[in-house]
Amino acid sequence: MDKNAPSVGFLLHGCARLLRKRFEQNSQGTGLTLPQWKVLVYLSSNEGINQAGLADLLDVEPITLGRSLDKLQALKLIERRPHPTDRRSWLLHLLPAADEKIQLAKVIGDATRAEAFKGISDADREHLLKTLQRMHENLVKACEAPAAEPKRTSHG
Repeated sequence: MDKNAPSVGFLLHGCARLLRKRFEQNSQGTGLTLPQWKVLVYLSSNEGINQAGLADLLDVEPITLGRSLDKLQALKLIERRPHPTDRRSWLLHLLPAADEKIQLAKVIGDATRAEAFKGISDADREHLLKTLQRMHENLVKACEAPAAEPKRTSHG
């Protein structure tokens, strides 16, 4: 392997960054930001979750998520409902107007992925997805285990 080639981590990070950037470009004029799109999509699969749980899923701070939720609530796309047993907690639910936005997110996502996979065969695409899924599984397991000790190098 070419020692000057970028590492898998740099390539994955770069591709993820560019996918986000392109999705934002493709969604211009919709009135939503990428963080707001992510909230809607994650909430569509986790309806009734509280803000802290959704923040964990999105890997953002609850206060950061709160701003997106405020905007989405003002747009009448979501609502906060009181938790039945915890007066300090609110449960998040989509409103009917969110359905159209979620469908639009899927269309924009499909178009963005089509651009990313242009010129890549179905077989290569499937192999890539299987490889990334295996890497994901490996890293989930690794993150549950104690960290490996770094190897020390001798300078002498």
